[in-house]
Amino acid sequence: MTLMDSILLTLLNALACLALPKLLSVILADKTKTSESSQSAVTSQ
Repeated sequence: MTLMDSILLTLLNALACLALPKLLSVILADKTKTSESSQSAVTSQ
């Protein structure tokens, strides 16, 4: 593996480590909001 390949993989890994947690938090926050709204709809009936 050349130096350029190593640099490219390092940058790709850094981007993945920065982007994936943000993406997961957005997805999990949406699921939490929908489950909270469905629970409040059930309790209000």
